[in-house]
Amino acid sequence: MTKGYVMSAESSNCNESDDVESDIESFDTIPYYLPTEVVVHNKPDDCWVSYMTDVFNLTNLCTLWRDTEEIKPILANAGKDISHWFDHLRHDIRYYIHPITGASVPYCPHGPIPDVGNIMPVCDWRPLHRCPWWLDYKFRIGKITSNPRPIKILNVLTGQSAIIMVCEEDTINRIKHRYLLFNNNAMSYEFKFQGKILNINKTLTENNIIDERERYLNCGLPDDIYIPTIFCHYKENLIP
Repeated sequence: MTKGYVMSAESSNCNESDDVESDIESFDTIPYYLPTEVVVHNKPDDCWVSYMTDVFNLTNLCTLWRDTEEIKPILANAGKDISHWFDHLRHDIRYYIHPITGASVPYCPHGPIPDVGNIMPVCDWRPLHRCPWWLDYKFRIGKITSNPRPIKILNVLTGQSAIIMVCEEDTINRIKHRYLLFNNNAMSYEFKFQGKILNINKTLTENNIIDERERYLNCGLPDDIYIPTIFCHYKENLIP
């Protein structure tokens, strides 16, 4: 594999104006993930990371750079958030002034990474003629949630309940998909809260199911003293 190294975002062949969200197969336009969903993908053959609010699947990158020194920092952080590697204002990798050369070079706190390489002058340096992996949105599979929150779902027919973690951005329809682990007919049930049928195209907050955990903590109460309960009602078309 021929290696090239990027020294600035301007030198890479990236079109940041490309609309890539439409290419992502998802629930409700673009999927949101919990940190606990990302952390389980922590192996060379199944490597996810999150940074700058997005979730990236870097499995193919790990395969391309297999057995190289550059891939080791990514493997060491597989399943984790690596936002501290990046400048959020520029939406690019962080740079610093090298104390010896005085040049602005990528900041790699854990050693060289793919598409960066040696930051010192070397005779075999080559420019990178492709978009560096951290700007290449073909690796993006979704976004990290801004607020993981618990919700209790009670099946009024069986009396069984389950507490699951969901994303603040999840619609009721997406929550139904998450609930399939506990009820494989969940998509055929009506979800209600305080007697009102929930709009499946809206989030919990948009359905007036507010996350009040911070309020409880401010009052000196445990944040799980109360978890909102959604009631799961079967529809008539399920009756034989």
